[in-house]
Amino acid sequence: MENIKGYVQEHKDRFINELIELLKIPSVSADTAYSHDVFETADAVKASLEKAGCDFVEICDTPGYPIVYGEKIIDKSLPTVLVYGHYDVQPPDPIELWTSPPFEPVIKKTEIHPEGAIFARGSCDDKGQMYMHVKALEYMVQSNTLPCNVKFMIEGEEEIGSKSLSWFVERNQEKLKNDVILISDTGMISNQQPSITTGLRGLSYVEVEVTGPNRDLHSGLYGGAVANPINVLSKMIASLHDENNHITIPGFYDNVVELSLEERAEMAKAPFNLENYKKALDLNDVYGESGYVTNERNSIRPTLDVNGIWGGYTGEGAKTVIASKAFAKISMRLVPNQDWEQITELFTKHFTSLAPAGVTVKVKPHHGGQGYVTPIDSIGYKAANMAYTETFGVPAIPVRSGGSIPIVALFEKELKSKTILMGFGLDSDAIHSPNEHFGIFNYLKGIETIPLFYKYFVELSK
Repeated sequence: MENIKGYVQEHKDRFINELIELLKIPSVSADTAYSHDVFETADAVKASLEKAGCDFVEICDTPGYPIVYGEKIIDKSLPTVLVYGHYDVQPPDPIELWTSPPFEPVIKKTEIHPEGAIFARGSCDDKGQMYMHVKALEYMVQSNTLPCNVKFMIEGEEEIGSKSLSWFVERNQEKLKNDVILISDTGMISNQQPSITTGLRGLSYVEVEVTGPNRDLHSGLYGGAVANPINVLSKMIASLHDENNHITIPGFYDNVVELSLEERAEMAKAPFNLENYKKALDLNDVYGESGYVTNERNSIRPTLDVNGIWGGYTGEGAKTVIASKAFAKISMRLVPNQDWEQITELFTKHFTSLAPAGVTVKVKPHHGGQGYVTPIDSIGYKAANMAYTETFGVPAIPVRSGGSIPIVALFEKELKSKTILMGFGLDSDAIHSPNEHFGIFNYLKGIETIPLFYKYFVELSK
């Protein structure tokens, strides 16, 4: 492993250019207009795994978009690492807020990334982080330092809830058999302080529809005489939080585990500057549930947020109508022990009960997943910490993430494996937002660090 730094520097330009080519393909899984591009990206991932050194690679059909599976088995008696990633990306909207086209990658220097960052949709989430593992395999194969077996499972539906993944995992348990699962779809504290994500929130995602009259109405002739679905929906949504920003759905908190003061004190050791946080987001203050600080609100506490709301006339100029329908998309981030299907049922029952006479309400569940906590005394965690310590010079800090990767709980249930979340992105990388980017430093540091995880995992497994 001594030559990994030299190998990365020698092939730096090629590594960057290969990722840029992958980022040019608009693999937006949420929009069927990009369906061809999603399939094209699967082909590109397959080709990259073959070139990196996998002995067997296939594109596996599913009820939705395909899963790319690859493997390099050197000795069945050795441990096996299963690498998971995804090749689909979020929609780029709103396009007008991008400073460069989302699928025309460019490298720009920033205050946080003085060496440059690749600006493109999917650069950090997750093409860039997934591709680090492909290049890490390339190095281990070329240098003959691969210490164990490796399998890859790269899917194309993560951004729409991994709809086909459980179907695939349930039918391929022997193929996917492993000793640890390695994922880079999370972040770290900073380029100076690595961290390992040990907890993820679950997710319940729903769409609501409020219907009033059978057609749009003239707001002068009918205003005040019939229920306005947009007004009603706004009031219903507003009632979902109380004055302390506590969620008002009955039973919502029943299974939430309160962390001890000792555990909260450990979390507080992670570096965090509230003023820098507000400055980065151009905020004059933070906002959230009373009784908790910012890093607790976005990690160990459940939340409910409106992700989109629409209805009526939104074009240029005026059109005085009472809309027939109003809609909203709502996501609830859940903590471990909250079952997402139960929460969806509680939401549906409560939200429907809020509807006044004069309107009808529909709740359409989209997708969800369970939360997850991984132990920090496992071999996998120790190996990841040793790898980060060697490349960054300081130990990693365990952190709870506010994000959701529902498949992690699925993997433990179906494959009986623990997952290690080795992320290299930063909070400032604007994933899911305009101007998403991934630092060149982070990308190359990931390629440098990942082979060390394999090395230490095998050593600790003996």
